Amino acid sequence: QVQLVESGGGLVQPGGSLRLSCAASGFTLDYYGIGWFRQAPGKERERVSCISSRDGSTYYLDSVKGRFTISRDNAKKVVYLQMNSLKSEDTGVYYCATDGCGAPMTSVRYWGQGTQVTVSS
Repeated sequence: QVQLVESGGGLVQPGGSLRLSCAASGFTLDYYGIGWFRQAPGKERERVSCISSRDGSTYYLDSVKGRFTISRDNAKKVVYLQMNSLKSEDTGVYYCATDGCGAPMTSVRYWGQGTQVTVSS
């Protein structure tokens, strides 16, 4: 079965850093783009970042550019999201998912369970 499991979330102060991990199983990661998404209560889920399966090209939401970095290790079947200079507005549940990156978010087939990120002093 396809499974994606997020980890690394937690409580961090503004300006701090976290590294999220997305562990994949049940499929060959090389053939899939992987996206990171987040959702705050009462807000729409949004794509934060994405990394292509083909050439490693990346996408970032404008508000996280320069602060977040997505990377992948296909051999370990893990995708990371390094988050630096965190702001309160980064708070939310973060999900990883198989992702076409340029495709609409509604086309995502497989989601992880999510990990909570809370940025607060």
